[in-house]
Amino acid sequence: MALDWGDAKERVRQAIDIVELVGDYLQLRREGRGYKAICPWHDDSRPSLQVNPERQSFKCWVCDIGGDIFSFIMKMEGVEFPEALQLLADKAGIQLEKQRRPEGAPSAADEKRDMLQALAWAEQRFHAYLLSPEGKPAMDYLTDRGLTIETISKFHCGYSPNSWDWLVQQARQTQFPQKMLAAVGLIAERNQGPGYYDRFRGRVLFSIRDPQGRPLGFGGRVLPGISDDSPAKYVNSPETPLFQKSSLLYGLDVAKEAIQKTGTALVMEGYTDVAIAHQFGFRNAVAVLGTALGERHVKLLKRFADRVVLMLDGDEAGQRRTDEVLQLFVAENVDLRVLTLPDDLDPADFLLERGAEPFAALMERCPDALEHKYRTLAARCGGTPTLHQTTEIAEAVLDVLAKGEAGIRNFSTELSIRANAAVARLHTLTRIPEDKLRKSLAERRRKAAEGSPRDSQPAKVESRRPADQDDAPDGARFMQAETWLMEILVNEPEMLPEILAVMTSDHLRRGVHRAVFAAACRIHEEGGLPNFDALMLEFDDPQLKHVLISLDEQRREKNRAATVEEVRQLLTVLQERTPISHPASEPLDAADDPNSNSLQRNAEFARLQQLLKRGRDRQGISVPTEG
Repeated sequence: MALDWGDAKERVRQAIDIVELVGDYLQLRREGRGYKAICPWHDDSRPSLQVNPERQSFKCWVCDIGGDIFSFIMKMEGVEFPEALQLLADKAGIQLEKQRRPEGAPSAADEKRDMLQALAWAEQRFHAYLLSPEGKPAMDYLTDRGLTIETISKFHCGYSPNSWDWLVQQARQTQFPQKMLAAVGLIAERNQGPGYYDRFRGRVLFSIRDPQGRPLGFGGRVLPGISDDSPAKYVNSPETPLFQKSSLLYGLDVAKEAIQKTGTALVMEGYTDVAIAHQFGFRNAVAVLGTALGERHVKLLKRFADRVVLMLDGDEAGQRRTDEVLQLFVAENVDLRVLTLPDDLDPADFLLERGAEPFAALMERCPDALEHKYRTLAARCGGTPTLHQTTEIAEAVLDVLAKGEAGIRNFSTELSIRANAAVARLHTLTRIPEDKLRKSLAERRRKAAEGSPRDSQPAKVESRRPADQDDAPDGARFMQAETWLMEILVNEPEMLPEILAVMTSDHLRRGVHRAVFAAACRIHEEGGLPNFDALMLEFDDPQLKHVLISLDEQRREKNRAATVEEVRQLLTVLQERTPISHPASEPLDAADDPNSNSLQRNAEFARLQQLLKRGRDRQGISVPTEG
């Protein structure tokens, strides 16, 4: 039976127990009413990942991450929500289908499954041929390049003989039709006459897999000395429903665990470079697929890493590509470092000739991308730029920073801190006063914003000021009140109606709190109770789920219900803070009306007190007397 998305989320959530799910990946041990495991996302010496079977949630306080079954799969497998939902639905035996299809026609999920099976079959055949006596020339080529048998097996390397229809003939003994093999890029239609021919002929093949380890395509290199009519030394699978170069990274399936633990991804340009890097212990290495690093690559890396070390050739083309991707990393708030190897060596040759220690030392001291850009521009000026050249270089660096920030829709405190750090570093490099650099950056931000296509949709701002500096010296008091009130809302949602009579979301500074508050209001307006479980189903974003988990856990640590007086005090504190301004077209709520008076507010608090009393009477809970 087909389900709509919302129904599917609830059905999947009910069908999958988070303890069993986490237990499939990690070794759990019972501790009290919950479970603990070694956290896979940091170098955990003792179990710090907590699993709460009652709330069906997980939390690691060291990593400061948490969520539900969907968040766990997204983080563990490095996928977005739709694929996490599909993976869990498959595990639970629940069919996800949005559109009706003709009687007997295969579903999109069935077609995708068959395509994946065809690619897995081809990968196995290519690998088996490489290991056969006929594949010895290809095996000799790989071992001559420095790859061990273990590495060749780890990366599922293969070989396609120099025959027009070897794979076509192999497929005749399978259930895979030629049309499907063509759809996934393994064979192609003949230009003259009927039939198909093998796309990869006389090539050593590198299997390109998704983060779940499923082959989606291949990269092929012509085997030296083997006749081939193709002038291209390297070819990749064509774009298919499964294979998009701009969304894939070679080796991510075997590197993701190391990337998650170290928080760093090492991005290279060659498949052999990645394989050799893994041999030498750099198991966080991946490669782009013969294309420039793009926005989708950066978003994919961001799922696993906080820092990216980009290795590019030291030539002018390599430097130009560094400049092109720098803005992407600024926009995605990822720390980018750039490593250029000496003597025009590629990573594989460097490691084979000089070893792992010098390579690690270079990685340790490689500059961040802004400093790299400064050094590159300074080198073009002979290494000692004049005062005028130094100013121009600084402006070029600030320009990159501003253009990258223009793509950010949520400019948070963390980003502000990073921008200040970049300015401070630029001051150290150029000796230009920091206040002058900040003014220049502000001007460039304004120009970048004016030229941005996002202008028609104003950016959502995390807060008008950094959250921890709001209305100093009372900022800490305001933020504490805001957080405590959100904790109460998540744990005691029956208070929402009366809270709404006193305040609006505009009294909340943190964007994540406003999102949770808005979701609670939406559930309430639809006649539901905005409790923890209902709110968790409202969001697909792991960050928002994490915020809900944190609010819930923090409130539970207090181990008591909120008192009427506590809620009154929190609301009073938040009302003292100036609400975020409404657009001119929006009417002011009562809480924002400058003419609203204390009598009205006292009446609202009286209604709140009555509601709390009714709620506790129903639950048999007496109102605590402690604050």
